[in-house]
Amino acid sequence: MRNGIYLVLGLFCLGLNAQTMADVVRLGTEESQGTARYQAMGGAFGALGGDLSSLNVNPAGSAVFNYGQFSITGSNYNRDNEQLYGNTFNNASLNSTELNQAGGVFVFEGKGSNWKKLALAINYDLVDNFDNYYEFRGATTSGLDNYFLNYADGIPFNSILRGENEYVEIGYLRTGEDFGYAAQQAYLGYYGGLIDPADPENEDGTSYISTANYDQVNQRYRQTTNGYNSKFTVNMAGQYQENLYLGASLNFHSIFYERLSLLDEDGYADDSQITFATFDNLLQTEGNGFSFSLGAIAKLNENIRIGGSYQSPTWYYLTDNASQRINSSLADENIDFLDFDEINYYPDYTIKTPGKISGSAAIIFAKEGLLSFDYGYQDFSNARLRPENDIEFSNTNQAISSELQAVNTYRIGGEYRIERLSLRGGYRIEESPYVDKTILDDLTGYSAGIGYDFGGSKLDAAFVRTEQDTNFRLYDAGLGNSAASTFINTNVTLTYTLKF
Repeated sequence: MRNGIYLVLGLFCLGLNAQTMADVVRLGTEESQGTARYQAMGGAFGALGGDLSSLNVNPAGSAVFNYGQFSITGSNYNRDNEQLYGNTFNNASLNSTELNQAGGVFVFEGKGSNWKKLALAINYDLVDNFDNYYEFRGATTSGLDNYFLNYADGIPFNSILRGENEYVEIGYLRTGEDFGYAAQQAYLGYYGGLIDPADPENEDGTSYISTANYDQVNQRYRQTTNGYNSKFTVNMAGQYQENLYLGASLNFHSIFYERLSLLDEDGYADDSQITFATFDNLLQTEGNGFSFSLGAIAKLNENIRIGGSYQSPTWYYLTDNASQRINSSLADENIDFLDFDEINYYPDYTIKTPGKISGSAAIIFAKEGLLSFDYGYQDFSNARLRPENDIEFSNTNQAISSELQAVNTYRIGGEYRIERLSLRGGYRIEESPYVDKTILDDLTGYSAGIGYDFGGSKLDAAFVRTEQDTNFRLYDAGLGNSAASTFINTNVTLTYTLKF
């Protein structure tokens, strides 16, 4: 049966692009999501509480509430990606709108006890919105043939040859199952027309040559990502006597990530055997995760509060599937039968992102307003891929230990109240988890917002802008081409809160 869906059981993650350091970083860092008030103040809520999204920083924050309430939040996300590839400047943007927070807290007064209040809260937060779009084009001296030559090096020619009367798509899946990911990429390069064996008569040969001749080639790359990392939090906190708040949370994550990349290449020399090539990849990752957090807030006096919290590592349990397609002027005549219907399913795996500790302080100016500061520490060199006995995971974990580092995060927020009207602002700096900051630089962001208290309900709005520079790599291995990129994210958020 042609164009079917097949299961690859024996491909034990050899070179799988999904399971890399970049994925560990993506799951380990969190956007400044949450309610509009939380976002407007830069997420600096570790010593404040009194907001459902403050549970993301300090689970003791729910005990600060004096009454029950329910809030719901929606955000518009604008992604603006500026990229320099070769000598060509490119720009791509995407807009999406999401319901990114919903939750409620119930407050119970203590009677005749040192525990003055008990709070129970449940909250949904969109930890990360993966919707994005990148597009750039330019000239490069490293063509797509280098990707396949890298994987083909050392692969016996007879291991990538199709069997007699074997369909091209069946051969692709069988090669991956029998010989691994590198051989499967070599198979694509050979039947896709981009590489040939150095000695076609020697089926045991392990050397390959390119069919392309060029000084430089023209490439157009497009990547679309979508999905989410969402978190459902169950929280309990209490106020002990007058000045101490203690809390704990259980966090349950849900993950979906999809990445579609399309590469077109042409502009070879006039005497080149090949004149054009295309290479497309589709990756899907699904799974769930779990973490817990503990925290405390202390009122030193009527004006000063301090807070501290511990966020455990998050254990993500994930599964991947991937599919590919290729074409060129020299491709096998049946290459079109190899498309996204031929799916590689990979064994389940685990990513453990690092835990985080936070310290906070806030100054309360009676009913006029407040200033708040948060500091967070998270050591990404402690992240791990599992099972660790997998050779590729073991190599990636060694790279994580040496190439990732501790991240310091600084957040400051303020609020000024004019009767029922609140004006807010915030700023944050999140250091890069990479030792080499040319891979990914520090993230900076600022925010502003406004809110109005109607008595029985509140309406809040926020504007958030973050910026981060990076070298955007086309592929995680085999082709080192990258675009010098600036990612600019702008969020506009609205929250409605009902008190009860």
